[in-house]
Parts: sequence; C-alpha cells; structure tokens
Amino acid sequence: MVRADSARNRQSILDAAGTLLASRGDAVGMDEIAATAGVAVGTLYRHFPTKTDLIAAAVAGLTERLVADVRAAADRVDSGADPVAELRGLLEWLIRKPAADKAIKAAAAGLAADALQEMESRGFAELDRITVAAHARGLLRPDITTADFALIAATAPDDSLPEAARDRWIELALRSVVA
Repeated sequence: MVRADSARNRQSILDAAGTLLASRGDAVGMDEIAATAGVAVGTLYRHFPTKTDLIAAAVAGLTERLVADVRAAADRVDSGADPVAELRGLLEWLIRKPAADKAIKAAAAGLAADALQEMESRGFAELDRITVAAHARGLLRPDITTADFALIAATAPDDSLPEAARDRWIELALRSVVA
C-alpha cells in the first residue's frame, strides 16, 4: 500500500513536471521540478529515477485523459450525439493541446513502441465506436475508416502555424471525410 504522503508527493511532482514541461519543454531541470513540486530532489528521484521516467509518466497521464475523452465522446454518440461534432471536438483537442504542450513532443521520442501501441489500440477501439456510428447515420464518406482519423491526427500541424491556420486545417480535414 502506498502511503498518503508518498502519493501526494508523486502527484505534486507530476503536476509540477506537467506545468514546467508544457511551458518550456524537456530543457527544464529536475531540480526545478522538485522545487516547484515542493519536494526534495531525492524524493523526486525515488519516484522517477530518470527524467525519461518522469516525462513518460506525465505523458501516460495525458494519454489516459485522451483515451477517457475519446471514450466519453463515444458514449455521447451512443446516446444520440452528433458523431461529426464529436470528431470535430477530438480533432480540436488534438491540434490545440499538443500545440500548447511541449511535453508531448519531448516525450513522444522517448516512449517505448509497445507503450505507444497499447495507447493507440485503446484509443482506436473507442474512436471506432464513433466512426461506426457516423457511418450508420450516413455522415461519413463510405471509404473513411478509423485509421484515416489516425492519419489525419498524425499529419496535424504543429504550433509553428498560427491558430487561424490550425483552425482552417481542422475545417479542411473534416470536409475531407464528411459525406
């Protein structure tokens, strides 16, 4: 069983790391993360022996939120919500969150391929529910698959484009799949 103070310290470290990594990328130091979390450096290293471990944990938390968001969108579609509106919302999140969060970019290269595969399969299963419902309602072009949405997400613009251009990209991406 994890002690309550240990769990609080771990969460404080993850919160501080998320904030600092999001604003400055992986150039932020472990000492600064510990200070921001209000813990000693040794406490940080007991929870996360390497910076890679810390970044991976921060990204895992983000991934869990993303999978939960896709699941919630799929649940709303199952309850009658517009699948295209839910897909738009997910695309907007995928474009805007990574553009504002340098931690995603910093961590993507450091994550193991099997961890990425597991995250993709869970997210794809939920996204597939939305795609199937959209097809059943005649809202998507017949040749569009769940994998197409992964391709769209993989080719999304980064934060080097102005927000208006990213918004336009979302609009064009949706037009390419909607019936």
